[in-house]
Amino acid sequence: MAALAVTWDHRTMSYGSTDPQSEAAAKFGTDAFYASLGRAFVTMCAVIPVLFLIEVIDKGIGNGQLDVAGGIIPHRIDGLDGVLFSPFLHAGWDHLYGNAVPLILVGTFALAGGGRRFIWSTFVIMLVSGLGVWFVGDPNSVVVGASGVIFGYLGLLVMRGLVERSWWNLAVAGFIGLLYWYQLYNILPTDQPISWQGHLLGLLGGVLAAILFRRKRPKRVKTSPFSPTSTTTTLTDI
Repeated sequence: MAALAVTWDHRTMSYGSTDPQSEAAAKFGTDAFYASLGRAFVTMCAVIPVLFLIEVIDKGIGNGQLDVAGGIIPHRIDGLDGVLFSPFLHAGWDHLYGNAVPLILVGTFALAGGGRRFIWSTFVIMLVSGLGVWFVGDPNSVVVGASGVIFGYLGLLVMRGLVERSWWNLAVAGFIGLLYWYQLYNILPTDQPISWQGHLLGLLGGVLAAILFRRKRPKRVKTSPFSPTSTTTTLTDI
């Protein structure tokens, strides 16, 4: 696997590069924006068959064995690897069907904002949600599913809209919230066999990722009046 090269701006706590094409793809309504959105949609659609294949394997080797092996088991060291593996596992077909469409929807808009920071954001969401569940979850449970990541992407879009002043991110998050408003209560404590901790912590992980990997706005830097140009513009992207 090729190494991922990124730059880190310690002053603004943001990843950046000087790529005008990526900057154009972030602007709503441009051809580059729609092209980026289309690529993101195709990519997320390709992820779903992989999840179904994993569920087929789980059913083939024995119902639930793969979930126990790769799920998060709170407070147990042998269940810590589930932080990385549990989002790819589901407790049955109904669970997977319920996560597939929302994952495509929020994942597409999260990915359209930039591939590198999508990867880093997903990693942060998985880490915050997974480790949080491992620390505070029910030790008698096995936690699997992509719903923590889905809530993370929703939090990512909302906070990205705020910190980057991107109205379309806020509009998308609001639209998704209207579509799935009946699911938002799953971030609250419940007696149902649902990991509300994973949902809530995933949402917070998305908020954190949006802040850490925000796109730095172009800055105008004043120069000497004797300089041939009066301002310089620094474009950064991730």
